[in-house]
Amino acid sequence: MQLLLNILKEIWLVTVAMAPYLLFGFLMAGILSVLISKEYVRRHLGGHGWIQSLKAALVGVPMPICSCGVIPLAASLRKHGASRSATASFLASTPQTGVDSLMITYALLGWVYAVFRAVVAFVSGILCGMAVGAVSPKNEEVVPDCTDECCQPSQTHLLKRMLSYGFVSLPRDIARAMVLGIVISGIISGLIPENYFADRMGDSVAAMFLMLLIGIPLYVCSSGSVPIALAFIKAGISPGAALIFLITGPATNAATLTTLWKIIGKKQLIVFLATLALCALGAGFIINSMDLKLGIGEAACDYGNKQGWFGILAAVALIGILAKGMLPEKHKDTSFPH
Repeated sequence: MQLLLNILKEIWLVTVAMAPYLLFGFLMAGILSVLISKEYVRRHLGGHGWIQSLKAALVGVPMPICSCGVIPLAASLRKHGASRSATASFLASTPQTGVDSLMITYALLGWVYAVFRAVVAFVSGILCGMAVGAVSPKNEEVVPDCTDECCQPSQTHLLKRMLSYGFVSLPRDIARAMVLGIVISGIISGLIPENYFADRMGDSVAAMFLMLLIGIPLYVCSSGSVPIALAFIKAGISPGAALIFLITGPATNAATLTTLWKIIGKKQLIVFLATLALCALGAGFIINSMDLKLGIGEAACDYGNKQGWFGILAAVALIGILAKGMLPEKHKDTSFPH
């Protein structure tokens, strides 16, 4: 009984700590959904070369779309003229981060870790795109600009579109993964004593490869992965190993890999996966070698103390939004605004 209470306590504490930041992230996601349209993305990702990979990563890093949500958009980008390299760059960078997940990373792991995570997503996206471009044919057919009805601008009021996407559509996309991540975090924190892995494999190379093996096939959204990473760190896993999980968990899963196989090719998929794995390992080693105050210690140990009334009210609001997002969807088109 005590074990169950400890798990529930950890679930509540991490929910309170992340709720204000996640709600702000939802708001920013709604704003971005209006400012960055599908048509705009398609128009700038056609053609070949590293510039397209850079553009794709630049657009993908702040875009609040998880790994399963990015699959149809990436397929549409490819269909409407995006190069293989740009498609790969977009698929690598977009699921790793978003304004919502970066806010959660800041809340739970500190601002240095959040900034480093965004930089890694950007750099790994460019490198994955360039690597795929290097093994792709240079004479790909250029597809004309999109003229489908879905590419035409919506007449819905901007504020309504922002709020609808930020607090309805996006939570519906990530609610189950977000709740699962919070619950898993609570279970890990409740079952595994703090620093359990510290003397076993905390900062070892084995821990990094373990996180790589866990992250690549597992589906976890960029927001839902953060509380899990926090639980790993509290259990003694190094920040670098946890970062590897934060990179590979959202960026790859079975659905993403099979889709990539289809839209960019088998050889390109192998190169994409190898490049992303090397980027993750490299980022893990770098973060472990940085002699900096990452803010993880304070965030990991003190997040339970951040239970002011504002945090509690934000947690209640977040629970309501996620609960609504998990309800069966009504027959209404609330997809990503055009």
